[in-house]
Amino acid sequence: MDHIERIYREWDARNRAGDVEGIVALYAEDAIFESPLVRPLMEAERGMLHGRGELRAFFARLAARPLASRRYHRKGYLTDGRVLFWEYPRETPEGEQTDLVEVMEIADGLIQRHRVYWGWVGVRNLMT
Repeated sequence: MDHIERIYREWDARNRAGDVEGIVALYAEDAIFESPLVRPLMEAERGMLHGRGELRAFFARLAARPLASRRYHRKGYLTDGRVLFWEYPRETPEGEQTDLVEVMEIADGLIQRHRVYWGWVGVRNLMT
C-alpha cells in the first residue's frame, strides 16, 4: 500500500477511534493544519495550527467532544501522488452528516499540510 492509500485509510480510522497519538503520528513534526473548527475549539484568533504539539491538543479536544452530526461516510479519494483529497458529503445513506472536504499534502510518507473546507451544514453547526 502506498503512502497516499495508507494515510487515507489510517487517518479516518484513527479519527473515528479518537486515537489522538495515532493521528498525530501521521503528521510531519512541522505540519500545518487549517480548519474552521480550530478557532472555536482552541479559542484561537486564526484557524491554523503548527506542529505536532498544537495538533495533539486540537485532536484531544476534538476526541473529547465529537460533532453530533459527524458520520464518516465517504466514497473514495483523489490524488495526484502528492495531494490527497476526499469528501464527506452532506447526504449519506443514513441521513445528513457534517459536510467537509479534507485536502492533505503528503511528502516522505507524512502529512505536511492539511486543509479542511466545510459545507453549509458544517458551518451551520459551528454557529449553533
